[in-house]
Amino acid sequence: MAPIRSAEDLAAELRRIDGRGYKAYKDIEGSYAFPTHTLHVDHAQGDPFAEPSRVRLEVPQARAGLPAALWRGRVRNRALCDFLTRAASEACWRESRREGTGKSGLILIDAPGQEVLERSSVSVDDRRVEARIAVGLPAAGRRILGESATDILCHRLPAVVEAALAAEGIDLEAAARHVEAAEDQSWLRGQLHASGMVAFVGDGSVLPRASGADTRPMGSGAVPFESPESLRCEFALPNRGRVAGMGIREGITLIVGGGYHGKSTLLSAIELGVYDHCPGDGRELVVALGDAVKIRAEDGRSVRRVDISPFIANLPLGKGTGDFSTEDASGSTSQAANIVEAVESGTSLLLIDEDTSATNFMTRDRRMQALVRKEKEPITPFIDKARQMFDELGVSTVIVVGGVGDYLDVADTVIMMDSYRPLDVTTEAERVVSTYASERDREGGERFGSVSRRAPDPLSLDPRRGKRSEKVSARDTSTLVFGRETIDLSAVEQLVSASQTRAIGAALLMMSKKLMDGRRTVGELLDLLDSTLDEGGLDALSPLRLGNYARPRRQEIAAALNRSRALRIGRVVRAESS
Repeated sequence: MAPIRSAEDLAAELRRIDGRGYKAYKDIEGSYAFPTHTLHVDHAQGDPFAEPSRVRLEVPQARAGLPAALWRGRVRNRALCDFLTRAASEACWRESRREGTGKSGLILIDAPGQEVLERSSVSVDDRRVEARIAVGLPAAGRRILGESATDILCHRLPAVVEAALAAEGIDLEAAARHVEAAEDQSWLRGQLHASGMVAFVGDGSVLPRASGADTRPMGSGAVPFESPESLRCEFALPNRGRVAGMGIREGITLIVGGGYHGKSTLLSAIELGVYDHCPGDGRELVVALGDAVKIRAEDGRSVRRVDISPFIANLPLGKGTGDFSTEDASGSTSQAANIVEAVESGTSLLLIDEDTSATNFMTRDRRMQALVRKEKEPITPFIDKARQMFDELGVSTVIVVGGVGDYLDVADTVIMMDSYRPLDVTTEAERVVSTYASERDREGGERFGSVSRRAPDPLSLDPRRGKRSEKVSARDTSTLVFGRETIDLSAVEQLVSASQTRAIGAALLMMSKKLMDGRRTVGELLDLLDSTLDEGGLDALSPLRLGNYARPRRQEIAAALNRSRALRIGRVVRAESS
């Protein structure tokens, strides 16, 4: 290990390389002791237009002054690190100055959104607090600006420490509120299954967002959520105490109502209830089972050896669907594959919106059944499989339905959104069913069908762009570059951070290099990956101590794997549903 030098040594080194070619910044890589912290320059960028340099600010726990009660325990640690990342992000923004060429003068940390995620940006333990910062080392053209670099590294970064990472800058009361809110949400989510529920929406929640591009809560005009009395339940949270709200029970739940009355808004809040939310978000009391998956049609996606026969069978010309592959899936085949893959990844809750579903996949009415007989129709609609999925696989469904009344026949609970207020209309729906029979024939057969397990071929995931270089990166939340391939994740709606997408790329790389053996199934690979991340954290994904990873769920990792057009499945294990 290289010796830790002093802050004065760093300033002297920057004076020495002032005016030299930009690559001379490599000379400052190493560790430097400051009065309040240790600065680690892990990587100095080789060009002012390249990705910013990576540095770490390490503050002794004695200097940070964080009570152990705030960070001991997995949930509390995650939430405290999220809180400190938010504080450091504000401090970095204040201290950042764009000066010089390229990314000169930037000071950045991986800023969170409304969700509280496990991130690699900040870590806390009994010894220290560590923040991982990106710094654009300043240059004029491609010549080093030593004086400006000294200002950043020796003055601005210490200001970040004092404002966000040291005792005098940390608002311990706000930190406690942040930690306790996340702990309450995590606890509440953990109570759902034992309570026979798949989701909970607390009274007073603000579900609408500011806009389609702004995930913060809507301000004036938002109607606070209020549970129907018949669906209201209460929980005693560890910190907040007793709360009341609407419990959504296991089984099949319909969300109905007129257009623009809040149906999709409620479903959107539930789909992001797999994450904890920061105080003030409005959705702090909206939680769903952590393995819930939003399902939609996805025309044009590739599918690799998925058994979609429960939904689609008897294709023309004798083409089978028990081992189905395509480069250009239709709306119905893509939605069928998305459901089967979600079950393969371990989901127990499907979330579906009629608006983003394939019409012919959702149902066939009586008239169409009479015109096109079942023996001529390959598609078994979801309406005839939803009950079987719950009874045989334990998979519940919440569906937004605006125009397909036949779903009333299979619903356990029907919630009507009326001017953004939920009403329990289950009894009324039962009267409608008895008065207006749908007369459609059920087409689902006696059983759901087979549930196969697939083993990916590790050689099919190649991260190389050329003969030697590897390229794995995330352009944004919905675009993952893996080698020569660009994987489209735009239909994977529960990704909330580009840092999750970046971590998915690293996870696929680890799986292909270390975990895949051609025999392990997707589920087994996800189990191994979860164990690795639980034990080693996000640093298990890379030896470089990167600060821009956020942990994705196994469901989104599986979604990215399944959308790789390069993926090959080497082995399929057949098993019948029980």
